[in-house]
Amino acid sequence: MDRLTPDALLFGPVFVGLGCRRGCGWEEIAGLVAAAFDEAALPDAARQLAALAAPMMKADEAGLAEAARALGLPLRFIEEDAMLAVQDRVHTRSSTVLAAVGLASVAEAAALAAAGPGSRLLLPRRSTPRATVALALPAVALLETRS
Repeated sequence: MDRLTPDALLFGPVFVGLGCRRGCGWEEIAGLVAAAFDEAALPDAARQLAALAAPMMKADEAGLAEAARALGLPLRFIEEDAMLAVQDRVHTRSSTVLAAVGLASVAEAAALAAAGPGSRLLLPRRSTPRATVALALPAVALLETRS
């Protein structure tokens, strides 16, 4: 997992993976996204959001669509096969989520799958009572330390 430090430069888009309980409000989701970026210590110039990503099973979730509109970002729904393909690279696993949906991680898997082959987590899962978020970088993103 990459961590940004004050002397780091990030060149490339950040993908935001999301998970939520049914009926979660867009305000909680958007607030969690903002908090994740604050925690990742992304300078304003590096806040290049590519897209929000969530599992296909949440395609009918109004809170996700409303959060995407409020944030001005596209929302991609990720097929289960793509999320299963990255389960070996997730950092946070939930036995409860695994039993419920067949995936050990939702937000991290959605972020990694959306960011593409070779992607890596920038920030592992963070959560509120009703939503989860994770940040991922595509393989082509550069994370360098200034000398």
